[in-house]
Amino acid sequence: MNNHDVVIKISHAAKDFRVRGQCHAVLDGVDLEIRRGEVFGIVGASGAGKSTLIRLINRLETPSRGTVAVGGDDLSRLSPGDLSQKRHKIGMIFQQFGLLSSKTARQNVLYALELARTGTPESRRATVDALLERVGLTPHAGKYPAQLSGGQKQRVGIARALANDPEILLCDEATSALDPESTAEILALLAELNRTLGLTIVLVTHEMEVVRRACDRVAILDHGRLVEVGDVAEVLFTPRSAAAQALGRVLMPHSPTDARPRLRLTYFGALANSSVLGAATQGLGASLSILAGQIATLKSGPYADLIVVVDGKDRDAALDRLKTRGVQVAEEVP
Repeated sequence: MNNHDVVIKISHAAKDFRVRGQCHAVLDGVDLEIRRGEVFGIVGASGAGKSTLIRLINRLETPSRGTVAVGGDDLSRLSPGDLSQKRHKIGMIFQQFGLLSSKTARQNVLYALELARTGTPESRRATVDALLERVGLTPHAGKYPAQLSGGQKQRVGIARALANDPEILLCDEATSALDPESTAEILALLAELNRTLGLTIVLVTHEMEVVRRACDRVAILDHGRLVEVGDVAEVLFTPRSAAAQALGRVLMPHSPTDARPRLRLTYFGALANSSVLGAATQGLGASLSILAGQIATLKSGPYADLIVVVDGKDRDAALDRLKTRGVQVAEEVP
């Protein structure tokens, strides 16, 4: 990785909290690099340290040991004034939205600009109107949070986070309080912002489904330790750690009980929508039966993940055809 591509570099980061006189390690020696312009997921079970890790990036939390650098600047070495300026370029949205109930959607977004003391009153109002239009909330600008749906509240939170033209957007369980339809809409909005604004997005979640749909790369946290980092497809389909296997299991196909040896076939891109399975057995003494699976989409494109049984005297030849075409073939353990 070219160092110029790294916008967030976390080195040997640890975070301890003292509770009732005892020291509890929440993060333990985390090393992580996040590239400029990517959507990066941080995943783990409850208590894994995800929210603490993301809060190190804008120094809402200070590491007990190690360093966090953003844009090449070690946050621990910045003066209060320089740290404040750095934070203006790091937006953040939260699970519970964090809106002021006494202010309308427009006023909530405007408040972020007023705190930053940027621009004139007229330019601030113009910026707010443009942001509300970007997130699709212009018709609801005069409504209070209590009058908005969960998805609309999160759109206000996103508009507010964008108010100071950030380079990085931190999302702490931003879809966890939303229904599936609103989750899909927010993920689509984040993808658009990543694409059109070049935002680096760091997305904390406990759901691999969110990572599957939204992220380029993902890190797995387990009890404060970083146990796996890689492209989403790599971590999802060939996990190395028990934590990644457990988190991804909900997305894996599960076949009914079958006494025959079962195989798992995984393939990506245009191949997922091709006739590769039919071609594998054509003209051979072999048959292929699909027991379970799905054709779905990663951020990088479509994929197929299937549990199959391949029978017949030419079984090995059929499997060789699949492998030659780029299909990953593995024995499925019940």
